[in-house]
Amino acid sequence: MNDASTRGLKGKHKRFLRAMGSGIDPIIQIGKGALAPNVIKQIDDALEARELIKIRVLNNCAEEIDRIAERVASATDAHLIQLIGHVILLYRPSKTKPQIELPN
Repeated sequence: MNDASTRGLKGKHKRFLRAMGSGIDPIIQIGKGALAPNVIKQIDDALEARELIKIRVLNNCAEEIDRIAERVASATDAHLIQLIGHVILLYRPSKTKPQIELPN
């Protein structure tokens, strides 16, 4: 995961975000329809509102989970923080109202 999707974030930032992410539930599910444009729009809107979100990839999704995670991160210009099992943790600072302050 040390590629373009996490470039710009230091290890301590990723640790901080993983710790924050452990307390939140997935708010978006990706299923059989995979990454339709409306799903990308929902993810983009959720990232703008919350900055840190979890996405669950259902078992009936035909595409590989790591490929979905990379596609979502690049399509939304977000950082892929963590991928465990069927859960993706994404972070993108809000353009209008930043809420999460990363440690120095």
